[in-house]
Amino acid sequence: MAISLSVVLLLAVILVVLIRGGNLKAGPAIVAILFGFFLASTGMAPPLTRFLNSIADSINSIRF
Repeated sequence: MAISLSVVLLLAVILVVLIRGGNLKAGPAIVAILFGFFLASTGMAPPLTRFLNSIADSINSIRF
C-alpha cells in the first residue's frame, strides 16, 4: 500500500510539473489519467501491480 501511494503521489507531481511547464497540455493529460483509470479495472492490473512491486523490491534490495 505504501509503495502504491508513493508512486501515485510521484506521478501526480510529475504530471503537475509537466502541465505547468507547458510540456503537456491539459487534453492529453486528461486522456492519460483516464487511460490509467480504465486500465486499472481490466485484467492487466494484477500483472502490472506484480511487475511494479518486483521492481520496487529489486530497488529496495540494493545495498550501497
